[in-house]
Amino acid sequence: MKKEIPAIVEIFRTDITDPVRADICALVLSRHFPHAGIDFDLEDTDHILRIEDSDIDPEGIISVLKSMGITGDLL
Repeated sequence: MKKEIPAIVEIFRTDITDPVRADICALVLSRHFPHAGIDFDLEDTDHILRIEDSDIDPEGIISVLKSMGITGDLL
């Protein structure tokens, strides 16, 4: 029987306010992190980016965001 690795959720504060920009960002992130669940909550005052995966690289995520001109801080 294959043992399932539990998922980790990391939450980032972003400066994204535009839903179209959030969709583009999610697409780019999904190319770098293909197994991650990626979700935005732009209604939150911190414009939350939520990423769920069994192996998360917060620095890598921040680096991808930075390369797109997006500010992202791990909460």
